Amino acid sequence: MSAFRFEAVDAQGRLQHGLLDADNARAARDRLRADGLTPTAIDAAPARAPALQRTRLASASLALLTRQLATLVQSGMPLEHALVAVSEQSDDEAVAKLVLAVRTHVLAGESLQAALSRFPRTFTPLYRGLIAAGTETGRLSEVLARLADYLDARLALRQKFVVALIYPALVTVIAVGVIAILVAYVVPQVVSVYQQSRQTLPLLTQALIATSAFFQATGWLWLAVLAGAVAVFGVARRRERARAKIDAMLLRIPGVGRLAAGLDTARYASTLAILVGSGAPLLRSLDAAADVVRMIPLAVAARKAAGLVREGVSLSRALKEQKAFPPVLIHLIANGEQSGALAPMLVRAAGELEREAERRLTWLAALIQPTLIVVMGGIVLVLVLAVMLPIVTMNQLVR
Repeated sequence: MSAFRFEAVDAQGRLQHGLLDADNARAARDRLRADGLTPTAIDAAPARAPALQRTRLASASLALLTRQLATLVQSGMPLEHALVAVSEQSDDEAVAKLVLAVRTHVLAGESLQAALSRFPRTFTPLYRGLIAAGTETGRLSEVLARLADYLDARLALRQKFVVALIYPALVTVIAVGVIAILVAYVVPQVVSVYQQSRQTLPLLTQALIATSAFFQATGWLWLAVLAGAVAVFGVARRRERARAKIDAMLLRIPGVGRLAAGLDTARYASTLAILVGSGAPLLRSLDAAADVVRMIPLAVAARKAAGLVREGVSLSRALKEQKAFPPVLIHLIANGEQSGALAPMLVRAAGELEREAERRLTWLAALIQPTLIVVMGGIVLVLVLAVMLPIVTMNQLVR
């Protein structure tokens, strides 16, 4: 639908004006007449696309939108009617406006892919490429269903990742905050009582007093250093060369590196599966799948593999030569190439990799939690001993 400014006269002869949405000017006039108004002027309102182009839907909203559209298109409903139905079903005003804007461009003669490309913050190149493949092959409803499954799986995996790490993160933040308060404010006030007694304090207590004084004197400096480190890291992540070095370091960390590589490889395999299964050419699918890989070393390896395939090398051999992808992916792709069922094998590989990543994430979270408890308990034990040792010494002197 498009927006129209109107001026109209009601039954009492009073002039009214405003905005309304309609498919065209004639539909706007009919709507005004149905409301008992006599239109005197109707003009197209300024396009609201720039504001919508800055809109970015949440992952859950995009997945739900895609699922609803897939269901309606599979039922045989025309695309423009399906878009209207999706907008009416949505409780989110941003989703409704975005879908209606897409429908306006489709009614103007644009393809669905071209209409979606006007909103790049919401619809990624991969999303648009899949829609284009479905339109070209006449399998739009199937592609939308595959895309909805893909988005749901990505969202579920992300939620599992967040749930697994939220407890260790909260424990770390709370423990660091409590220890900082103890060292900076509580311990100095308690220990000052011992200092007034002019007795020789234990070495542990003296070390605690020195540490507390140091952090009290340089606390703001440490906060500035921390803020600066975060800012430098954020700037470095925007530069490809620095990102490549950071990603390479992460991939070499035991446990964390294999988890990150597993998640990225699963994303690569599932993207490639949905592209190949949707009828997209293999070379174009490889280029699009490489773009969704986040770790730069793995993305470079995926692009090199695509280059080898372009030269006539099989996909399994091209991936194997990179020495960056897990054997399960390579073996299943090789089986798929031999049997002519590459897409199902890619789906199976993506599932295996996701399950392996979930197991590693569960193991890592289970390892982090007791480690944090032991470390924080050790720090608290040192603080308690530093405070209690002078009391024990004083009792011994009294005896």
